[in-house]
Amino acid sequence: MNKHVKNLAPETTDLSRRSFLVGTAATGLVLGYAASGIDEALAATAPANFEPSVWYSIAPDGLVTVTCGKADMGQHVASTMAQIVAEELGANWKDMRVQLASNDPKFNDPVLGAQITGGSWSTMMNFDAMSRAGAAGRIALTEAAAASMGVPASELVVRASTISHPKSKKSMSFAEVVKSGKATKTFTADDLKAIKLKSADQYTMIGVSVPQLDIPLKVNGTAKYGIDVMLPGMVYGALVTPPVRYGATVKSVDDSAAKKVPGFIKAVTLDDKTTTTTGWVVAVANTYAQAKKAAEALKVSYDGGPNAKLSSESLFAEAKRLQGLSDSGEFFVKDGDPNAAFGTAAKVLEAEYTTNINIHAPMEPMNATAEFKGDILHIYSGNQFATRSGAIAAGAAGIDPKFVVMHQMWLGGGFGRRLDADMMVPAVQAAKAVGKPVKVIYTRENDMTMDFSRPLTYQKVKAGVDGDGKLVALSHDVVSAWPTQRWGIPDFLSPSVDKKGPLDAFTVNGSDFFYTVPNHYVRAIKNEMAHNATPSGQLRSVAPGWTFWAVESMVDEIAHATGKDPALLRVELLDGKGKNDGGAQRLRNTLLAAMGLAGYGTKKLPKGEGMGVACVSSQERATASWTACVAHVAVAPSGEVTVKKLTVATDVGTQVNPDGIRAQVEGAALWGMSLALFEKATLKDGGIEQTNFDTYTPLRMSQLPEVAVNVIANGEKATGVGEPAVTVVAPAIGNAVFNAVGARVRGLPITAEAVKAAMKA
Repeated sequence: MNKHVKNLAPETTDLSRRSFLVGTAATGLVLGYAASGIDEALAATAPANFEPSVWYSIAPDGLVTVTCGKADMGQHVASTMAQIVAEELGANWKDMRVQLASNDPKFNDPVLGAQITGGSWSTMMNFDAMSRAGAAGRIALTEAAAASMGVPASELVVRASTISHPKSKKSMSFAEVVKSGKATKTFTADDLKAIKLKSADQYTMIGVSVPQLDIPLKVNGTAKYGIDVMLPGMVYGALVTPPVRYGATVKSVDDSAAKKVPGFIKAVTLDDKTTTTTGWVVAVANTYAQAKKAAEALKVSYDGGPNAKLSSESLFAEAKRLQGLSDSGEFFVKDGDPNAAFGTAAKVLEAEYTTNINIHAPMEPMNATAEFKGDILHIYSGNQFATRSGAIAAGAAGIDPKFVVMHQMWLGGGFGRRLDADMMVPAVQAAKAVGKPVKVIYTRENDMTMDFSRPLTYQKVKAGVDGDGKLVALSHDVVSAWPTQRWGIPDFLSPSVDKKGPLDAFTVNGSDFFYTVPNHYVRAIKNEMAHNATPSGQLRSVAPGWTFWAVESMVDEIAHATGKDPALLRVELLDGKGKNDGGAQRLRNTLLAAMGLAGYGTKKLPKGEGMGVACVSSQERATASWTACVAHVAVAPSGEVTVKKLTVATDVGTQVNPDGIRAQVEGAALWGMSLALFEKATLKDGGIEQTNFDTYTPLRMSQLPEVAVNVIANGEKATGVGEPAVTVVAPAIGNAVFNAVGARVRGLPITAEAVKAAMKA
């Protein structure tokens, strides 16, 4: 598993239409926190809240406000954190409220030490800390109530925001205890660690589908998104981006036509020392419509730079060349000796698997508002990685990171896209240039062509089986851009097992599966050409989205080559031996659950239809989420694939909100299907060809299949559910297509043309 970052943070403000709170921090640098002076003034007039933890406070009216240090992008993580607190605190759900954190260092993530939302880490990594925070509040309130009522604290019962003494029938509400001012107990880190938490059988809130707290805010318009920000004197910026994704430079800007646009203020050529952007110009005007019109009127001359002639084909060609070199890359897994085992194997299979560039395209386009107030830079934006983004904003402004205050907004979709801070750079530099607050809003075309996309990948897999059809060796080369290395944060890289240097494990996670294979190599190979030409980011599922495509497809190919049922071969490989103990058994059980729910192997399907299976650990090995899928497809003679049903089983350990989990799994499964069948971006002459949803075509509502979900909650540590189901769907569909018509497609997306060609092969 990768080491996770240490050091990050968030803050609060109220603007116009929507109500919200803040968030921010630093990257490799270290972002400090500059108080604005407003906070102190507000504190002087605020009622005396009881704050047993930095993560929540209880007001004299009994309302409990939980501060969420995670980006809430529709996955309701703020409500999840509140539900975990409420369980141990003993609060009534109707009394719970949520707000988003600021970049005050006190809000650093309790485990990661950085303010980052991704990897399906939030619940699994914060469950214990938020539980202990809630329990500490309950203990403090109980002791205060005991003192007020003159009864032993050990005889008190806490339930629904009320502390009662059954013997005397005395009781006090949380509000009354807070008003009394007697709740003053504080806890050290050791005190928190020593608290005995509830066991699963004592839960009354965890495992209950309570209403999500953010939904009313989003329905009534009080939840503020970045695009809603309105500041006094604010103007707007619209982008002019080069035809090359990365590496172009601006030679000249002719603004003579733009000056004729009413409201036009200035054209700002970005000088981005953070190297997040290259070749961008911002047209600044009084309104967004005017800014867009001015941007269209600007005549910008570019030097295309070193990537101007590159294409998807050239990136794939380079990937194949690198894979063919014996000294390329670093080893991520190096168990046994596959090469020797191949020499004695009864049968050897080899296959190449590819995935194309994929674009995030969240519905709220990228945006950021920047305002300088004296020495302090205020950034208003929805962001998944406030620590790194704060440092980038500071770098763009040429100031010390401690003078950046980031206001965290609700996110209109993230999926990994808002782990990056490119939208802040033009806002910051434009605000500095014109001396006014500037809101920059990307067009959909800006967003798609300048996305930090999921990289194209090329994988070579070789497998050897013995005379009994047992898998004895597997080698797996993964060639891609390295998205996490691009961040420049050493703690996010992992040492290679061959000690050649650090590697980006987020490009190979999943290849270190829980199947028992005695001889197993995995090489992580960086495609420098792709890394430079298509700066890549984390797209909901990252590496497992492509590594499991290769692994689970190859396992199926092995099954068919050896005359075994693909599902039963997986059961056989998940024997839990050695380092796979525990994980393999959970994955096997999840697979059996999915098979049972889908009726796999129990019914005869019509001609042209098939079922396919896949089972995955979904994430990094040490933070696995156990997920299996059975896909039922129908394949037309034209090669067109119709997914009739996706059956997904997932072992979540401890489930916090069942409805929320089902929604996450369903959404992830549909995203996985979209990536499997429809989504593809291509590079030509250094630029992304697809500019909007007419040419980049994700899954449409009319194409939705039936989705059945089996959630396994067994009381183990809570796992993540945001990304896992994405990773399992594509191989399940690919395997189902083969079972339906005998066509093995090894590249994503699985198009009708590719299926038809494979049917003829």
